[in-house]
Amino acid sequence: MLSERLNGLKFMKTGITSFHVARVAQVSQSAVSRTFTPGASVSEGTRRKVMEAARMLGYRPNAHARSLITKRSRIIGVVLSYLDNLFYPIALQRLAEHLQRDGYHVLLFINENPNADNLVNQLLGYHVDGIVIASATLSSGLAKQCAESGIPVVLFNRVMARGSEGAVSSVRGDNLQGGCAVAEFLVNSGHERIAYIAGSQESSTNLEREKGFREALEAKGSRVWAFGVGNYAPAEAASAARTLFSRPRERPDAVFVASDHMAFAVMDTLRFELGLRIPQDVSVVGFDDVPQASWPSYALTTVAQPLERMVSETVGLLRSYLRDDSLQPAQEVVLPGELKIRSSTRDLTGVLHRRSDRKSSTKTQTKSPGGN
Repeated sequence: MLSERLNGLKFMKTGITSFHVARVAQVSQSAVSRTFTPGASVSEGTRRKVMEAARMLGYRPNAHARSLITKRSRIIGVVLSYLDNLFYPIALQRLAEHLQRDGYHVLLFINENPNADNLVNQLLGYHVDGIVIASATLSSGLAKQCAESGIPVVLFNRVMARGSEGAVSSVRGDNLQGGCAVAEFLVNSGHERIAYIAGSQESSTNLEREKGFREALEAKGSRVWAFGVGNYAPAEAASAARTLFSRPRERPDAVFVASDHMAFAVMDTLRFELGLRIPQDVSVVGFDDVPQASWPSYALTTVAQPLERMVSETVGLLRSYLRDDSLQPAQEVVLPGELKIRSSTRDLTGVLHRRSDRKSSTKTQTKSPGGN
C-alpha cells in the first residue's frame, strides 16, 4: 500500500523530491519526471500511481530545477503596447489559454512605446523559450540576435518590412483585403464622400488597411474624401471626427475607422456632440470586430479579424520552432477576415450589395439591421 511505504520513509516534508515520490509509487525517477512533463509519454497506470504518491507527500515539481536540466524554461514572453485597445486583451487571453494547454506559461511585458527592443532585451535575461510581439515593432538587428540565440520570435498582428535582415515570422489578418472590402461595400452602397480615420501611420496594420482601402476606391472611380489620424487612441479619433465633420456642406456621408476601439469614440462624438444620426446622416465602419461591436448601442459594421486562427497559427509556429532547434526561415501567415454588416451603415442605393470581387478572399456576412 502507498500509505505503508509512506510510513517507512524518514524525511522532512520540506525535503520531498522526485526520489521520494518514485520510492512511494515504486516507479523510476524518470517515470516521475515524465509524469510532470507536458506531452511526455507515460502509461495511465504509472501516471495514477505517481500522482497519488505526489498528493500524499505534498510534492510539487521544481520548475526552475527542471529548466536547468532540460535547458527549457517553458516560458513564452509576450510584449504588448496597446493593452487599452479592446482587441488585444482578448487576444492575450486566447494566447495564454493555448500556451497553458501546451504546458507553457506567459510572461507579460507592457511596452510604453511602439519599439519593443528594450523589453525584448529584458526578456532574453529570463531565458524565455520564445517571444510573441503584438502591437509593437522589433528592429531587424535584435530579430537576428534572437534567431542566432535559438529563441523564436513571432509577430502577432504585425509584420516586419520585407527584406529586413533577421526578419522574424508573423501572423496577421488580411488587412489589405479588409480595407478593400470596406471600400467596395461603401461605394456599392452608394456612398460618395467617404472619409478615413487612420490608426498609427507607422504601423503595418494601418498601412495595409489604408492601402487596400485607397486602391479599391480608386478602382471604383472614387477617392478618400477626407482624412484624419486617430493613432489608435479614442480621444484622438474623436478629435479627428470633429475636424472632418466641422463643415456641414462638405461633411462625409461615410467614414471608415481603422479600429473598432477608435470607431466607438467616433460614433459617440458624431451622435452626442455633433447631433448626427447613424446611419441616416453618416455610415460608420470599423475594423477588428471586438465583442462590443455587436452591442445594440453600436451595432458596428466592421471587418472581423480571424482571432482564433491567428492565435492557433502563432502557437503552431512556436511549437514547430521549439521542436527543431535548427535555424528555420521566417514564415508569413496571412489569414482572411470577414466583413460583418450591421446597422451602423445604410444602403443608399436601395439594394444591399454583397461583395463579388473574386480577387478578394475576404468574405461578407450580412446581418439584419438593429440597434441604432
